[in-house]
Amino acid sequence: MNDSSAALSDKHGREITYLRISITDRCNLRCSYCTPRDGQVNWLSHEDILSYEEIERLANAFSGLGVRKIRLTGGEPLVRKGVEGLAGRLIKIPGIKEVCLTTNGILLGDMATPLFDAGVRHINISLDTLKPERFLKITGKDLFQNVWQGIEKAIETRFTKIKLNAVAMKGVNDDEIVDLARLSLELPLEVRFIEFMPVGSATTWEKSRHLNCDAIKEMVERSLGDLIPVSQGKDSGPAMIYRLKGAKGSVGFISPLSRHFCGTCNRVRITPDGRLRLCLFSDNEIDLKGWLRAGISNDELKIFLKEAIAQKPKGIISLKDETPHCTRAMSRIGG
Repeated sequence: MNDSSAALSDKHGREITYLRISITDRCNLRCSYCTPRDGQVNWLSHEDILSYEEIERLANAFSGLGVRKIRLTGGEPLVRKGVEGLAGRLIKIPGIKEVCLTTNGILLGDMATPLFDAGVRHINISLDTLKPERFLKITGKDLFQNVWQGIEKAIETRFTKIKLNAVAMKGVNDDEIVDLARLSLELPLEVRFIEFMPVGSATTWEKSRHLNCDAIKEMVERSLGDLIPVSQGKDSGPAMIYRLKGAKGSVGFISPLSRHFCGTCNRVRITPDGRLRLCLFSDNEIDLKGWLRAGISNDELKIFLKEAIAQKPKGIISLKDETPHCTRAMSRIGG
């Protein structure tokens, strides 16, 4: 049962209602800004990652403290067998209003229906380009058509929300900003542009490639017309959402660097190896897996979580003029 009197909040007064759980660090792509290209990737072993039973236990504890939304991420979550069963069980936890999933879309063609049948209604699909040859260059795999088929299947399956996430990178895909936004005119997609972030010490972030969302928005409006603001709910997330006149979908902008949203951050992350990450740009993590496997009781777990989340850092705002960064690769954090 949700215990509103014990709601999760940090020392800055932010209430935590959103939990992102990375269920694997493994992925079937090697995107340059996420997973290092050079050398062998040392994937976590099966014993090192949280079991589905451990994930359910943590989800129950967080729900009892006021978390209402759970997102399953990776790596690529669809490469882990049984993810639809996990999603179905999480949706049934009292207090959880929504379980959604972020995917690269490679396996979505086959998985859309099982996920929908399990109760998932909200899918985020990562796609940075509409050009197959550029997709190969960015991801290391010639699988653009698989992703597009996954998008088509998601639309056919009638998910309530389908978001297309594109990381905007100057000199990489900035010439496709308008084409990506144009998809929202004819398709029921929320096309979201995300600023390129410095996440992962071995990936390819460069300040010169950063493109801020104000510039992206200006590019879209210059070619496609005015973007009309769309009203958003309390738990809608950090994206600023707009709609082009007559569009079936919408266009969103996520600006973690140029216009950070730390003051309203309502989320925490659990990594595949069971560590609680309180802020994307802070490498300070708290071991949950160790406590679970040491036999912590449910009541003790809730107390531990409350004390841990009280220490959530203020965020980018506390860095002043410094460029935020973290050393863990995004595939080991959860996108």
